[in-house]
Amino acid sequence: MGQSLVEKLWERHCVADLGDGTDLVYIDRVLLHERTGSMALKGLKEQGRAVRHPDRAFVCMDHIVDTLPGRGDATTMPGGTAFIQETRAAAQAAGIRIFDIGDDRQGIVHVVSPEQGIALPGATLVCPDSHTCTQGGLGALAWGIGSTEAAHALATQTLVVRRPKTMRVRFEGALAPGVGAKDMILHLIAAQGASGGAGYAIEFAGGAVAALSVEARMTLCNMAVEFAAWTGLVAPDAKTIDWVRGRPFAPKGDLWDTAVADWRDLTSDADAVFDREIVIDCADIAPTITWGTSPQHAVPLSGRVPDPADITDATAAQAQRRAQDYMGLTPGTPLIGLPIDGAFIGSCTNSRLSDLRAAASILKGRKVAKGVRAICVPGSMQVKAAAEAEGLHLVFRDAGFEWRESGCSMCFFAGGEHFGKGQRVVTSTNRNFENRQGPGTRSHLASPVTVAASAIAGHIADPRTLGGL
Repeated sequence: MGQSLVEKLWERHCVADLGDGTDLVYIDRVLLHERTGSMALKGLKEQGRAVRHPDRAFVCMDHIVDTLPGRGDATTMPGGTAFIQETRAAAQAAGIRIFDIGDDRQGIVHVVSPEQGIALPGATLVCPDSHTCTQGGLGALAWGIGSTEAAHALATQTLVVRRPKTMRVRFEGALAPGVGAKDMILHLIAAQGASGGAGYAIEFAGGAVAALSVEARMTLCNMAVEFAAWTGLVAPDAKTIDWVRGRPFAPKGDLWDTAVADWRDLTSDADAVFDREIVIDCADIAPTITWGTSPQHAVPLSGRVPDPADITDATAAQAQRRAQDYMGLTPGTPLIGLPIDGAFIGSCTNSRLSDLRAAASILKGRKVAKGVRAICVPGSMQVKAAAEAEGLHLVFRDAGFEWRESGCSMCFFAGGEHFGKGQRVVTSTNRNFENRQGPGTRSHLASPVTVAASAIAGHIADPRTLGGL
């Protein structure tokens, strides 16, 4: 019987079978950020342990750093400066490379790692951050861990991991114009539920996935964790190899040729058997947006807020009522035309150059509606520089968007900058639970083009009606 890609990568990295479905797995790269990195490094120091391979660990200042021009260590998050400075000092003491404030490579860890060639096809990567699975878009086996596990990985270059089940999600057919990776993953989660991927490592496959850009594949894998999956990945192909070629930390010379020959074999065998398979017809996917407080609360833009009375499960019905109460919505309300107060383009889900180009195609020659606060935060300083070289920043600024430095920013609320209580925001981030973008903020997850169209309209709007796609 053939093997799936996940099984192949697992076998390559399995150091020892510990029994009962648990293995000791070799970790190729350990990623840290300043919100949790200081805790992992502090834990090592308290144990009297050293980082085993400092050259295989990397720190990004991304979660707590301000994204306002002229920023430094000062931050709006109470106590945030200490997180930044303690992580910096501990990383320097351990000899770990830092993509620090002021570095032209700084940015969100899940954006920086792929663009620098740290994440590579077939590699194992861990980070104390749930969206580490983003890097599965390159064919890496990447997953989120806790700070204690991060300390263990730093000290030993291994982790004890329970072997996940395997799932393949095939997106077949062609996507309609205006439909992208964000719509694909929201459609999947809405159809299968937010816990539908629990316990699985998911391979995304099918013609529509093959047609996606590498950056769009990262968007797809980024939200695998919102499906409760252990991780998500896409088999590397010629697009992947071309995308990785020449990256600063990618192999060079003869090593590159050896790596490429290896990467070409990183596919699931034709006779591989998965524990579960899901097939989605892309003809059924429309531009999608969430109405509630979970990614599974998603409907096509043309849809309406559902009626909990239609649900037979009392617990699920109550959860929908609570979500509607928080979001200030009633059953039957159309999503199109719902007035908004804010628009946010950023996060490790949708802040790459292709995302900004797509949003700019909607914004060009238009203005953000009066009363809407619109913010764009590039995923890295490299993305920001590339966008500015193309003049995209002028499109955003002329439209009325704030153009920021790179970082996580208002993707989440950690005591710093946020949207206001009761404000309705269309956002390209990955989570919409209560208070995610600020105390009482009502967040609607959508693609960058839907965010841009809604910012222009002043209400949730369909980007397909504005052209440019």
